[in-house]
Amino acid sequence: MLMELHTKLFLEFGDPQWWPGDTPFEVCIGAILTQNTSWSNVERAISNLKERSLLSPSAMTSVQANVLSEAIRPSGYYNRKAARLRAFCAYLLERYEGDLEMTRDVPVLDLRNELLAIGGIGNETADSILCYALDRPVLVIDAYTFRALSRIFGSCPELPERGSRGSYGTMQGLLMGLLKGDACLYNRFHALLVLLGKERCRTAPCCIGCPVGPMCWYASSGTEGRA
Repeated sequence: MLMELHTKLFLEFGDPQWWPGDTPFEVCIGAILTQNTSWSNVERAISNLKERSLLSPSAMTSVQANVLSEAIRPSGYYNRKAARLRAFCAYLLERYEGDLEMTRDVPVLDLRNELLAIGGIGNETADSILCYALDRPVLVIDAYTFRALSRIFGSCPELPERGSRGSYGTMQGLLMGLLKGDACLYNRFHALLVLLGKERCRTAPCCIGCPVGPMCWYASSGTEGRA
């Protein structure tokens, strides 16, 4: 059923080719900056970093903290995010000489644990880096994923509630076990769910004409507020 969902979304939206970025390092930075903000704000922050020649591990770790914070101000929580960027870059320099290519032979679980050990990097950010920057077979789980799947599949006992203990890992393990895909499939499936969440399966959903309506429990349940 998940592949049927993927097919319907793909036919509707095409290949999102997400995550945007000129380099894998830029994708990593975007994954950190996008926490609690919109992508348009992240784009402005990354543009500032490029204009000020700060988009490199060495530049971010050597520049004064207030300069980096000011550059990423559009992304919000800029002092906190500047500290996270510096921590990530320090890790990258110390462990891999600042070269993401050197991570290619590191087992994915080991690399994930390394990322999670960096202050301010949680499951979603670590998996975004792994999937989108490093092409690892990891499925990102986010609010869009929980919301869309809980509506599509209804009160399926296998689906955890977002925020429940271990819900991220439980949902990720369940979906990856069912999809059994590669990095490309996981990348595209998550990106398609994000598009569905933004365009249709919003907090106040728009079910009429939704491409997955025929297979969606919520759309067929007669729930109010679907306009």
